[in-house]
Amino acid sequence: MTSSPVHVAVGVIENEQGEILIARRPDHLHQGGLWEFPGGKVEADETVLEALQREFAEEVALTINRSEPLIRIPFNYSDKHVLLDVQRVTRYQGAAEGMEGQEVRWVKKDELVKYDFPAANRTIIHSINLPETYLITGKFQDRDDFKHHLINALRKGIKLVQLRLRQSDDVEFLEFATIAKHVCAEHGARLLLNTATDFVQKNDFDGVHLNSHRLMQCDSRPIDKDKWLAASVHNEEELEQANVIEADFIVVSPVLPTPSHPGEAGLGWDSFHALAEQATMPVYALGGMSEQTIKQARDLGAQGIAGISNWW
Repeated sequence: MTSSPVHVAVGVIENEQGEILIARRPDHLHQGGLWEFPGGKVEADETVLEALQREFAEEVALTINRSEPLIRIPFNYSDKHVLLDVQRVTRYQGAAEGMEGQEVRWVKKDELVKYDFPAANRTIIHSINLPETYLITGKFQDRDDFKHHLINALRKGIKLVQLRLRQSDDVEFLEFATIAKHVCAEHGARLLLNTATDFVQKNDFDGVHLNSHRLMQCDSRPIDKDKWLAASVHNEEELEQANVIEADFIVVSPVLPTPSHPGEAGLGWDSFHALAEQATMPVYALGGMSEQTIKQARDLGAQGIAGISNWW
C-alpha cells in the first residue's frame, strides 16, 4: 500500500526590497546543509496557514498574518513522498532570525538559482520568478504592426511572451524573433519561441515553448536548464510527458470555450484542477481566459492565465 504523502506547508515571504527569505537546513536534518523556504509539516489538527504561523514563529521569529496559495507540488524523494503546499505570505510582522541557530538570508528573486535547494524547491523558484500572465502573440499585418501590438501588450504589464508564428520559414521566424527579443529586453520581459529547440539554442533566446507534438517526441529535457522550457498540455498523457522531461512550466488548454474554436466545450475547471494537482511545475490556464478569471484559475492551482486577445 502506498503511504500518504507528508503534507508540508512552505512560506514564500518577500520584504519591501523585493527579496525572498531563505534559511539553511541544519546538517543533521533530512536534506541538511541545503537552503530552503521556511515551513514544516502540517499537523492533523492544523490548517496550512496555522502550520505556517507555528513554523515561522519557531524557526525565524516572524508572525504570519495572511497568506495566499502559490503552488502545490507533489514530489517523490528516494526515502519519502511529500506534498509541498506553498503559500505566498502577504502580511507578516517581525525581523527574521534563525531561532534554531540556522543561517537566514534575504535574497533577490533572480539570485535564488545560485543557492543549493532540495530538488522539489526548483519548482518553487520558477513559480516565484514567473508572472501571472503569459502572452501568446497573435495576428498582425506587417513588421511595424507586429511591433506595435507587442509594445502595447508590454506596456500593459506583460512580462512573459511566447512568439508563435503560423506558416513561417526559419529566415522569417528569426527576423520576427529578433524584433521581439529587442522589444522584450527593453521592457524587462522574457521571450520564449514556439519552434524547434535547436533554433533557440543556436540563436540564444530565453527559452522554448513546445507544442504538444514536439513535447511527445522528446526522450528527455531537450534544452539546457539555464533556459526556460515550457510545453502545451491537453491531457494526462501529455502532462506526464511534461513531468518526465522536466518542463519548467506548462500551459493547459482549452479550459473554457473560445470564439476561435466554436463547438469545442473545453476541459472545464474541474478537469483543469485535476491536471494542475498532478503537475510538478507551474501551470497556466489557456482558453476563454480574461482578467476576471485570474483569481479563479489561481484558486484552482494555476500560476495564472495565458492568452492572445486579452493583451495583443
